[in-house]
Amino acid sequence: MSQPLIELRDLVFAWPRQAPFLDIPSFQLEAGEALFLKGPSGSGKTTLLGLLGGVNLPAAGQVRLLGQDLATLGQAARDRFRVDHTGYIFQQFNLLPFLSVQENVELPCRFSRSRAERATQRQGSVSQASAQLLAHLGLDDPSLLARRADTLSIGQQQRVAAARALIGQPELVIADEPTSALDADTREAFIRLLFAECRAAGSSLLFVSHDQSLAPLFDRDLSLAELNRAAAPREA
Repeated sequence: MSQPLIELRDLVFAWPRQAPFLDIPSFQLEAGEALFLKGPSGSGKTTLLGLLGGVNLPAAGQVRLLGQDLATLGQAARDRFRVDHTGYIFQQFNLLPFLSVQENVELPCRFSRSRAERATQRQGSVSQASAQLLAHLGLDDPSLLARRADTLSIGQQQRVAAARALIGQPELVIADEPTSALDADTREAFIRLLFAECRAAGSSLLFVSHDQSLAPLFDRDLSLAELNRAAAPREA
């Protein structure tokens, strides 16, 4: 049986001098799977995503990504591991406004040699990889590459953020409420493009949202509130 991409075992997280905020007995995400995780405000989704990236460490239990227990790595090693293997699409996109579209997309490859090498091996160069990803995501105007990120529409920013997350074929793509500012038709079209690019890259997709209407599009859907045995009085 193949090893899961993500595996949580007896995970407990607590803020200092507080009761446990997350208590998750088990959770797995398989390689190549697209999972919808429903995470309403107060359910602990932000904390969980921090644990999956090694930004936070559990009080007990294990967070394994690609078989690696993140708690056994030092802070610098966790940071390297995160950028090598995980791409993020944030709710507010978090593009650097003073950089061009192309520079934003290529940013992970500046910090991760392995992602730069994978992009070059697959598409010939990092710049070709960024242009190809943007074209696949519907941004195929060459003049767009040099534009500053802060001149883009919301929909364009969203696709640039997706290309940045996908460049260099990270094994895991985490999308945290990336469609909250879009209308229903645009949301579904974007998700289908995201699925296609994750399949092409061989990436698993963990998509966190409160919008249950999107769940049927995914391979599987779960509720974080059901996974978490601890009370969650506030979002972290």
